Amino acid sequence: MLVTQASTTSPPIPHAFLPHQHQVLYRNLGSAGRLKWLNKERRCIKKVGPSTITAKFELKPPPYPLNALEPIMSQETLEYHWGKHHRAYVENLNKQIAGTDLEEMSLENVLVTSYHKGDIIPAFNNAAQVWNHDFFWESMKPGGGGGPSGDLLKLIERDFGSFEKFLDEFKTAAATQFGSGWAWLAYKETRLDVGNAINPAPSDEDKKLVVVKSPNAVNPLVWGYYPLLTIDVWEHAYYLDYQNRRADYISVFMDKLVSWEAVSLRLEQAKAQVEEKEREDERRRQEEEKFTTSEATEEVYLDSDVDADAE
Repeated sequence: MLVTQASTTSPPIPHAFLPHQHQVLYRNLGSAGRLKWLNKERRCIKKVGPSTITAKFELKPPPYPLNALEPIMSQETLEYHWGKHHRAYVENLNKQIAGTDLEEMSLENVLVTSYHKGDIIPAFNNAAQVWNHDFFWESMKPGGGGGPSGDLLKLIERDFGSFEKFLDEFKTAAATQFGSGWAWLAYKETRLDVGNAINPAPSDEDKKLVVVKSPNAVNPLVWGYYPLLTIDVWEHAYYLDYQNRRADYISVFMDKLVSWEAVSLRLEQAKAQVEEKEREDERRRQEEEKFTTSEATEEVYLDSDVDADAE
């Protein structure tokens, strides 16, 4: 029997995300041997010995009753989308990671590691879809829509020109995602458009909001971006309510469902994590400079000793 109601005593808690930790994980895979690969096969080595499938990841309910978004999004859609599709992703993921090194990781690290820089292994699709759907439910609320305020609105106006221009760009991205996929508003720590390049001189003016779309299960975490808002444009997300009218679904989602409070909180989390990363990078640079200076000083002393012996 499907669960039809979730607790409404506390507000939705937006997903935590740490893209910079994922970059460290990528760098350490080879040396630490954390995740082993079988020659050209893109899969994780099973641990030796028998294994039993345990529910490492659980199906999280939306942070509101399944009928709370009606008539914009019907209870039937939530029962089908969350109760069947989302549930299947969780169950399949737990089966795929059982007995592998992946089962020891957080969902975010399973997602990024199994993406394997675009050379994905089977666990990726289910891990990403579990994360994406948790994030999607938390992007909405009963009586949502309207518009953002505060720092979020200021950044939107700075990076898109106006809230209306942002809406147009987001709706266009969602409408033109060919086939199944997602559209996102994300926070990007550098204006450089070369992947996840390290910004040589980061500043508040450099950090920006971007609208991106992704196919199938892919989400901006794998590019090192910080997701703030998403809309699911897989057909099963809207067909029961809107048939093939994707544009209508996108419009009502933006106008009447988005939780801008959740998006604003995610932005604050993203900004805090970027600042933490910058402090870590600065500490690392200072340590490297000290090490380089120390090596240069030792070399000077060694050269001086050699000159003294020659005299």
